[in-house]
Amino acid sequence: MPVFSISVVTKLSELTARQIRYYETHELIKPQRSEGNKRLFSLNDLERLLEIKKLIEKGFNIKGIKQILNEEQSHLSDDEQETRKQMIVEATQKPQREAIPINRGDLSRFIK
Repeated sequence: MPVFSISVVTKLSELTARQIRYYETHELIKPQRSEGNKRLFSLNDLERLLEIKKLIEKGFNIKGIKQILNEEQSHLSDDEQETRKQMIVEATQKPQREAIPINRGDLSRFIK
């Protein structure tokens, strides 16, 4: 049941309205519309946006995300489906490399 406006979804997902509309344009999400033609998002839409955000942060492009989210898996065996799910979980749960702050004192040992 769609209950969230785009402004609420932007706050919950930390995505911009422009990003959300972009994902809709590329058919990654399909929110319902109100009588006034405003986008209405369900909890499933919000979960999908959060998954898209995670995949983007991990370096997947739109085409790759679309394949992951929309690919028909009926032709895959159970083992292949399980392997695919595991790969997605591993890719989205790897910790991001954090930039290590470098102080001037740290660099001075390299300068003679």
